Amino acid sequence: MNRPSISFEFFPPRNLEGSFRLWDCVQALAPLAPEFVSVTYGAGGTTRQLTHEAVTAIRKATGLRVAGHLTCVDATRAETLAIAAEYAAAGVSEIVALRGDPPKGSAGFRAHPEGFASSVELIDALARTGQFNIRVGAYPEKHPEAADQRADIDWLKRKLDAGAGSAITQFFFEAETFFRFRDACAAAGITAPIIPGILPVENWAGARRFAEACGTSIPQLVIDGFEHAARTGTSDLLATALATELCDDLLEGGVEHLHFYTLNRPELTRDVCHALGIKPQARLEKVA
Repeated sequence: MNRPSISFEFFPPRNLEGSFRLWDCVQALAPLAPEFVSVTYGAGGTTRQLTHEAVTAIRKATGLRVAGHLTCVDATRAETLAIAAEYAAAGVSEIVALRGDPPKGSAGFRAHPEGFASSVELIDALARTGQFNIRVGAYPEKHPEAADQRADIDWLKRKLDAGAGSAITQFFFEAETFFRFRDACAAAGITAPIIPGILPVENWAGARRFAEACGTSIPQLVIDGFEHAARTGTSDLLATALATELCDDLLEGGVEHLHFYTLNRPELTRDVCHALGIKPQARLEKVA
């Protein structure tokens, strides 16, 4: 089996401790030679400036291809496109374009009066600049706000037709979930790459809450396994084994790229990559 290409998602630091944690994560995973890494936005665009700073710092310090997340939340069109222009000026040519989560406590997404009304509008504007490779999000299971999965797939096609080049999925627990989604996308005429998102479970309680919030189904076997692992102190071993098995199944099914949600905790992601035969390709030089 050929070495798959990989990528990693980080989130921006909110304090000094978080900055050290992010940099430790980058140092641990950069030698695995990811195709790209991405840096998220907080809900409601709360980390907009922090995300920009993290993206440009990682790019400058490591030379990695970095994708900055960009959303439609709580910003005018001019403000959003100004951030994109700053990315381009810093040599960042990758953007993950998303509608974005509404601020905590709000009833739902509400477009800024002078902002982009949807991710499709944002993608179209970014594509018109001709400066970015645009990636978008995808849900292998029905988005909580969607009428059904067909509506999800139709919306994904609109995003790709607007100028995005690939999609990264929300995490899932069974390879068949991804394969069914991939087949449905192909049947809908989608030809762009669909990259599976992988979450090595560092914190089961947190992962379960997030899965339930975003509509990710959890097999009973996984629930029982983590409950047993919590009693026996083997949660990390189980998380590594489950994520490795999932990735193996995906690769056997023809997947060529794996995107890991690291949560700025590199150990499990690194262990899964090593188990898949993905070894360090180069050393990350220290930056003065």
